[in-house]
Amino acid sequence: MVDAAYVQIRRRILDVVWSPGYQVLEQDVAIELNMSRTPVREAMIRLQREGLLEVIPRHGMRVLPVSPSDMRELYQVLTALECMAAELLASRKPSDTDLMPLIAATTAMDEALKVDDLDAWAMADERFHAMLVDLSGNRQLKETVLNYWDRAHRARMFTLRLRPKPVNSTKEHMRMVECFLAGDVKGAAEITRSHRERANRELVAIFERYKLAQM
Repeated sequence: MVDAAYVQIRRRILDVVWSPGYQVLEQDVAIELNMSRTPVREAMIRLQREGLLEVIPRHGMRVLPVSPSDMRELYQVLTALECMAAELLASRKPSDTDLMPLIAATTAMDEALKVDDLDAWAMADERFHAMLVDLSGNRQLKETVLNYWDRAHRARMFTLRLRPKPVNSTKEHMRMVECFLAGDVKGAAEITRSHRERANRELVAIFERYKLAQM
């Protein structure tokens, strides 16, 4: 039951169902999850150690905000890892068939933006980046990226409707695919770096504004 409570509470935080700053009583969480308070309390303590929430005695829990410095550092790591993945993929000179998952994800992003479905856009965007790392063929690299994936997901979901409409992402993804097809290792890394650094600037700016608004 502790594991079940942990998974459900963590998913609500990462999907921003519970936004940064959201505060709720332990008893209310137990009722929502249809559980007793004991596993909920233990799950909260576990998530507090992960830095996702703060347990407040007699007042339940509060979802912790994402700090701009943490966000900046997270994207620096992801940028470096994805640039390596892009170089590895381009060096293999993949075929159109190999890259179909990336092309399909980018097409889905474009279609989602046409109907202003930002949730569908975000899902397709995550598929692209997950497949990019997967297609690199480096299992250790993939596992390392996955260690950071949840925190990046939370940041994207929080900023999804606060950032400019992500029209540039689709274009940048297609340029990356073109470099992969051409076996352009340097170009693939440069576009990937530029793509991630732009996203980092946009997200950090939002978290800095949010932090100031909470002061």
